[in-house]
Amino acid sequence: MLDTFDYTLGPGGAVLARAYGDSPVLCLPQTLPGPKGPLPLAGLGGYCFAETVRDKPKGPLLRCVRERDGSLRTVPAEEGQDLHPAAGRFLEEVALPGTLREIGSCAFYNCRALRRITVGSGPLAVGSDVFLNCFELAEVVLEASPDEATGLSALVNNISSNLRAVFRAGGAVQGAFRYPEYWEDIEETPAHILLHTFSGQGYHYRQCFRDGRLLCGEYDAVFAQGHGGDDPAYMALLCLDRLRYPWQLDGEAAGRYRAFLARQGAVVAAGLIRAQDQEGLRALLDLGVLDGPALAQASASARQAGNAQAAALLADAEYRAAPPKPKRRYTFDDI
Repeated sequence: MLDTFDYTLGPGGAVLARAYGDSPVLCLPQTLPGPKGPLPLAGLGGYCFAETVRDKPKGPLLRCVRERDGSLRTVPAEEGQDLHPAAGRFLEEVALPGTLREIGSCAFYNCRALRRITVGSGPLAVGSDVFLNCFELAEVVLEASPDEATGLSALVNNISSNLRAVFRAGGAVQGAFRYPEYWEDIEETPAHILLHTFSGQGYHYRQCFRDGRLLCGEYDAVFAQGHGGDDPAYMALLCLDRLRYPWQLDGEAAGRYRAFLARQGAVVAAGLIRAQDQEGLRALLDLGVLDGPALAQASASARQAGNAQAAALLADAEYRAAPPKPKRRYTFDDI
């Protein structure tokens, strides 16, 4: 089945109303056909990827089909009434075009299997409840370097659960930043004043932006303020990502990350083994922060999981970490 797109015309370009296809992994085009030529795909309409579209399109609805060679062909809006929506619980991954500048409210409402989205650089306006009930969403990939202005701030402030942001420019990962989950509590005082309190440091990590750019120094400073209320295993993964891709990471912050990772090394290694993340495990071992007992625990986890590749990596790490055996000296008295 060919991908099909319904859209309207907005002031900045095309606004996607609905996408159809038979793959749970969807890559949206940069442009869509307009009356006078290609238009940049600039927006996602409200409830665009929800199981049921509740917002009425603002203007006449247009439809196009993406051919197998990638070209787009305009078709009548009534053509193809039995199309399968790439939406709701069916959708797992979406690559959004770099031309996108606005995501409407509840655009991904109830996309319960959605686990990853990819976005470009540049500003991004995000409506309310965009990712409501997207319980599996764990990663945002940005086709940009960490010093570029992006829509990451708007995205992470719409998601209070654990979220990993990966900056990938030119196909190479340049930085990876984790945003731990947090909870917001609202209490009304006898004077009818609302008090907002936050549990976990995730809220503070999400404030480390200025003009759409990530402030790495402020991000690293949050860790130094304490993290007692956060999941230690997830915080260890945060440390691993910062050390693995040390974009603007100074020596003092790196030392704090290494120290924490050394304490949680066996736990994070077991998690990487369960996820079959061999590259992550290799990066952890290359840091040299795991001592002998931690390596032994990780090796036991690999054997229990039946992960032969991880077991081989850990066996090699244990061999390299073992103290050298003293060489025996021979004298004439031994003869």
